[in-house]
Amino acid sequence: MKKQLILGLITLVALFAACNKTDDNDRFELLTSSVWVSDTLFVDGQDASGPGELLEKFKGEARFNRDATGSFGAYTGSWRFADDRTQLIITTDSLPIPLTALIEELSASALRITTAYPSLTNPDEDMLIRMTFNAK
Repeated sequence: MKKQLILGLITLVALFAACNKTDDNDRFELLTSSVWVSDTLFVDGQDASGPGELLEKFKGEARFNRDATGSFGAYTGSWRFADDRTQLIITTDSLPIPLTALIEELSASALRITTAYPSLTNPDEDMLIRMTFNAK
């Protein structure tokens, strides 16, 4: 009986590890297999995608290449997952610090990320940013 219990626990741990690996691969595949088109780009609940607005350069298509490079609207740079693939970090020479965002939704048809980013006019305050994208 004791051997069966130990064998059962080992099997359960192996299955759990296999499922987590599949989920990690699925998130990578979901992100890299689509071209993402911006839908909403909000700062503090307001549209910030128009001409001269803060997120104007994120408007358009985003591509997350398999080699961890990418294009994000008018920006080019690199990307990576963090915190068990629940966060997305975008690094580009065009931004003073990397953009670290929480992945709120990632499916075959939608990507939604949120972040708090230091205000350009008052670095002691954060801007609350939400960006949504649809698969092309």
